[in-house]
Amino acid sequence: MREIILDTETTGLNPGDGHRIIEIGCLEVINLLPTGRTYHQYINPQRDVPPEATAVHGLTDDFLADKPVFRDIADEFLAFIGESTLVIHNANFDMRFLNAELSKINYPKLKFSRTFCTMILAREKFPGSPANLDALCRRFKVDNSGRIHHGALLDSELLADVYLELKGGRQTSLSLTTAKKKLTLENNQKTRPYREPRHFEPTAEELALHNDLMAKISA
Repeated sequence: MREIILDTETTGLNPGDGHRIIEIGCLEVINLLPTGRTYHQYINPQRDVPPEATAVHGLTDDFLADKPVFRDIADEFLAFIGESTLVIHNANFDMRFLNAELSKINYPKLKFSRTFCTMILAREKFPGSPANLDALCRRFKVDNSGRIHHGALLDSELLADVYLELKGGRQTSLSLTTAKKKLTLENNQKTRPYREPRHFEPTAEELALHNDLMAKISA
């Protein structure tokens, strides 16, 4: 089962106010486990990055000035995600931005039905508890010490570990390991060469000791 863990960084909170995507990070997982394949791109938003946004992700106008615009990376991005489910923390936020960018270049929008929102799942599993990524990392003992700023690829990597925990992936992995060991044992038993049973007759001394012991037990 192929899924794409996805995150974006933006110039602000609302694409309707003219805010744009400035970073996309994606990580491929199959059966809940990362494969090592990633997609990562910084994007020139063709507008300024407000200081309050830079304080969150650390990305500045100068850094983004020579990066490609969304139009130039759209095909590569879409090819990477394919038709796979998009696993996103707060999917509504990222999907609004992605579809706003796609609309600007007259590309079809991504269907919201193909997303899986880990924030919704976390709130269902832990009602009343914080459901942000940092809180979930603490809950599941996922090391997020390198998260000084938000970063699309880093956050996707952290979310992959959190997603595995939310879905009970470690327990699933243990079950698969047990099944694999059982299968290996069965295969070993099948391939082990057959040996005729051997009989070992007790010596007279062994029989005498046995009979003596049985007599003491009976007494």
